[in-house]
Parts: sequence; C-alpha cells; structure tokens
Amino acid sequence: MKKWILLIVFLTISISAADDADKGTLTSIGQPVPEFSVVCIDDEECNIKQLRGKVVLINFFATWCAPCMAEMPELEKRIWRRYKNEDFVVISIGREHTTKQLKKFNKKKKFSFPIAADPDRKIYSLFAGQYIPRNYLIDKHGRIIYQSIGFDQDEFGVLIKTIENELK
Repeated sequence: MKKWILLIVFLTISISAADDADKGTLTSIGQPVPEFSVVCIDDEECNIKQLRGKVVLINFFATWCAPCMAEMPELEKRIWRRYKNEDFVVISIGREHTTKQLKKFNKKKKFSFPIAADPDRKIYSLFAGQYIPRNYLIDKHGRIIYQSIGFDQDEFGVLIKTIENELK
C-alpha cells in the first residue's frame, strides 16, 4: 500500500513539474528572439540584433545549478570548439550572477565561449519565468528554432543536430 501511495505522489509531482516547466517558458518556436544587449565578462558587447546572419545559441545557467555545471563542459567541447569558426555564436548568460562573480567562476572553469551576467534576471525574464539550464537556438534571420529546459545527453544531441542543419 505504501508503494502505491509513493508512486501516486511521485507521478503527481512529476506531472505538476512538467506543467510548471511549460508555464515557465515565455517563448515559442518560430517567434523572433526577444531583443537584448549584454556585456560579456571579457567586456565585449553582444547585441542580439547585430548577430543577425549568424546562428546564435543562448544558454542560461547558474553556478549553483548542478545540471548547468554538467552541461557547460559539454557546451565547450561538443559545440563551441566545433562551430566557433563558422557563422555561429554562443552567449552563455549567468542568471542572478554579477560580472565579478562570473569572472571568478570562469577563472577556475576556463570556458572560452562568451559569458555574460544577468544579476536581476532582466534578460532571462524575456525568455522564461523559471528553471535552468535553458538553451535557445536562433537562426540567421533572428527566429527561435529550438528551445530546451534542463540537461539531458539525448536532448543535447538534438541541439547539436539542429546546429549542424542550420549551418549547412
């Protein structure tokens, strides 16, 4: 009997969390990317409007988020190093972090893709209300063609395939 109760509670929580994840997403496939500009920790400005003509991956993370910390090395190895010399840009945005915090973080991690701070969630709030990591792939025309929540190797593979197809 206890097993059944636990199973029902688990399923209820899972369904509720999935429903919340959908509610937390404020964008949809096919819509124009919300406009924003951000200064990265290397002092380079990234203006999403000026990146038209390139495929752009926008990644939201936090240093305290375990799935984010699992995803970022994969982002470096399997995406950034592979596509950085093509018409491709990554902007990884630290939700709730200051530039100072992210500089210290990246001094240890040594990621080479652009990282920017979003201490007040101003940029994040254009895309979502909750949950990280999040990835948004923007086509050369400035439209969202892929979006995901969380980190899963299979879904990360889908992201890579989508990047490959868009860069052809």
